[in-house]
Amino acid sequence: MRRLSVALILLIGIGAVGLWWWAGEQRDEPSRPVPGEAAPYVVEVLNGTDVDGLARAMTRRLRARGIDVVYFGTAPFDTLATTQIVVRRGDSTAAVQVLDALGIGALLVDEDLRLLLDASVYLGRDAAGLLGLDP
Repeated sequence: MRRLSVALILLIGIGAVGLWWWAGEQRDEPSRPVPGEAAPYVVEVLNGTDVDGLARAMTRRLRARGIDVVYFGTAPFDTLATTQIVVRRGDSTAAVQVLDALGIGALLVDEDLRLLLDASVYLGRDAAGLLGLDP
């Protein structure tokens, strides 16, 4: 009788865990854009200011809008006042998408096919002000 009770408790426990897992799988979660899925654009984001964390914060903003940021870091200079979005391949569509997502910046063309990027984003002080990170 005791073995039957233990077996019944185990069976109920396993059933409860299975039901909990199945319910979690069936739950509808709000969809977010997956970087690189909607638009096949590849960009890098480089901080051209002395504001710490600016490239990381702007990368999150772009990824939330479905833009595939493959690298973020520090630019070789830290004196930009205005964000520059540089076209790296002949088509400027990616740069225009980035400009729309940021709402700031100037478009430039400096093709460099060796970088394997559609656009490079050099963040300026205007980006820091946009995110409220301007000291």
